[in-house]
Amino acid sequence: MTSAIQSVLGTGFGWFVANLIYILLIALPLMLAVAMIIYADRKIWAAMALRRGPNVVGPLGLLQSFADGLKVFLQETIIPSAANKGLFLLAPIITFTVALMAWAVIPFDAGLVLADINVGLLYILAISSLGVYGVVISGWASNSKYPFYSAMRASAQMISYEVSIGFVLISVVLWAGSFNLSTIVETQKGYYGFLNGNGFNPLLFPMAVVFLISAMAETARAPFDLTEAESELVAGYQTEYSSMAFALFWLGEYANVILMCALNAILFWGGYLPPVDWAPLYYVPGIIWLFAKILFFFFVFSWVKATVPRYRYDQLMRLGWKIFLPLSLFFVFLVSGFLMLTRYGAAG
Repeated sequence: MTSAIQSVLGTGFGWFVANLIYILLIALPLMLAVAMIIYADRKIWAAMALRRGPNVVGPLGLLQSFADGLKVFLQETIIPSAANKGLFLLAPIITFTVALMAWAVIPFDAGLVLADINVGLLYILAISSLGVYGVVISGWASNSKYPFYSAMRASAQMISYEVSIGFVLISVVLWAGSFNLSTIVETQKGYYGFLNGNGFNPLLFPMAVVFLISAMAETARAPFDLTEAESELVAGYQTEYSSMAFALFWLGEYANVILMCALNAILFWGGYLPPVDWAPLYYVPGIIWLFAKILFFFFVFSWVKATVPRYRYDQLMRLGWKIFLPLSLFFVFLVSGFLMLTRYGAAG
């Protein structure tokens, strides 16, 4: 497709148009998926609380998210008089934009990736770290104590769990021998001769569990949603926001949740590969397998939110620094030692 467009529009401008089309083919379905995943989230919560959930707007309530989006779009954007107006408006833009940028390196199928770079995993880690800036800027620019306290709490929480996630990723990179996400997926074929996924590896399964829980804390999902604790911080760093500025935070949060579900699937459960290494299953397009795994992990996220009570902040930090960090560091040592003994020791 790129070469065809370049032949018509020229090399430079054709390359730009082709990549713009690729970006839109990822971003537009992603924003639609965010709207529908919010609906799915509410329906799962409702089912677990024996309620109906959205069921009025559209068939089966499917248009409820779009009605909510239209409502916030038509509302007035109110900027507090004492706020730093430029930064106040910039913060939700950063949060939403960063949430979309990470999808550039996600492989949807073999060869189906916007930027198949060798340092894809490092890119993901860097982009997810940038999300902290949107949170901190929103809390500071609001010039209100509750958003500011929430921003400090959120930044400490996100940075704390990024450390654990970083060591988990090191274990995966050591095993795969590459930072490229497509290569990491391909190296997960054929565990025990018939299973696909690092999660079936006894050395990496504990890291899959740590990554799943850390992903919930990184995205401030329950039971780690201390940034929006109603009893002391109202709505957290979003308290002073309204209209589309508030909606951008909401969309960015769910885009990050879907991204973390995708990374769970890609790093530990075979990504676009079928769960069983059986030839007929490969006739199903890889993107279908990836979406199915993303939906499963999103169901787990919603299940936890509907059933597990919120942690105290000291419990949250103790889990991150005193349990997950030593555990993930120990498994880096364990995985690297095992590889030295088996791969490199045998070669020697």
